Amino acid sequence: MAQASQADGTVAIRLIAGGATTLASSVLADSGLEHYRGSFANKAMVLPLASSAFGIAVNGRRAQQPESRGTAAPTVSHVGSTAIGLIGLGFHAYNVLKRPGGPSFTNLFYGAPAGAPAALVLAGALGKAADTLAQGKDRIGPVELASGRAIGAMVGVGLFGSVGEAALLHFRGAYHDPFMWLPVTLPPIAAVSLLRDVIDDHPRQATMILLGTTAALGLIGMGFHAYGVARNMGGWKNWRQNILAGPPLPAPPAFTGLAIAGFGALLMMRQRRRHG
Repeated sequence: MAQASQADGTVAIRLIAGGATTLASSVLADSGLEHYRGSFANKAMVLPLASSAFGIAVNGRRAQQPESRGTAAPTVSHVGSTAIGLIGLGFHAYNVLKRPGGPSFTNLFYGAPAGAPAALVLAGALGKAADTLAQGKDRIGPVELASGRAIGAMVGVGLFGSVGEAALLHFRGAYHDPFMWLPVTLPPIAAVSLLRDVIDDHPRQATMILLGTTAALGLIGMGFHAYGVARNMGGWKNWRQNILAGPPLPAPPAFTGLAIAGFGALLMMRQRRRHG
């Protein structure tokens, strides 16, 4: 029984770290494209690229070797990702507010998006959670991790944030394709189901199915965005221009990363109910 519990805990750490790795990968690609389009006008624009790349290495190693002790590098990565993500949110908010008209729909449509820095914050927080659990600790300060509920709550809130950005950008696109409704309908249901499980402290099979659908949707969405790039003049032959002008390829996998981490949270909740 103890061996089964330990195995479940190891899988949960892998999933949480894997979700953080996927989020960091999404941030690296998204920020790289957007900041390249902005010609790296602000030297600080290189920071999210460096921190997300560092996060991919650290969280990817944790996902592969969940029981390794490691060095201080993971802590530096997680704290750095969270801090740079929060600073990035401030920069992006300022970018929108300084435009004529302030926080209008037009400025929200075409100003600096909040999704990438928010995802970097989540990648740092989830990575720190996985690292803490791997070290045999069950809390970060006052936040209790061992039950999986705090991690589940983080994922649920993160899903709503990703849905908000998708809703805004798909509204800008006038929902011209019926499939554009999927990321603003299915992930919110998954988020509500996950948060209900967190509140009730009772993981449900339906939530697992919804998270699986959300994870698949993130990958399918990247395919739709690739098709959107191909529809622009010149298609992929003119990729240098169209990849910047078309729908963002790295954005949908943020759903996948959060759903993977959500699986880890549910597994921890089930383990606690089964053995506690």
